[in-house]
Amino acid sequence: MDTCHANHCIKCTVQQCANHCQNENYCALECITVGTHEMNPTMDQCTDCKSFELKK
Repeated sequence: MDTCHANHCIKCTVQQCANHCQNENYCALECITVGTHEMNPTMDQCTDCKSFELKK
């Protein structure tokens, strides 16, 4: 994103995401979707940000 409007309610450190604010560790989206790739998630590693978009 060229002009990032950081959503201070959504912290994010994934710099490879197109929605990551470059100068701040926040997401630019109004809301995100969190999901899982496990049938029975038991650890934080089992969850995923489904709003992730690879930066081009």
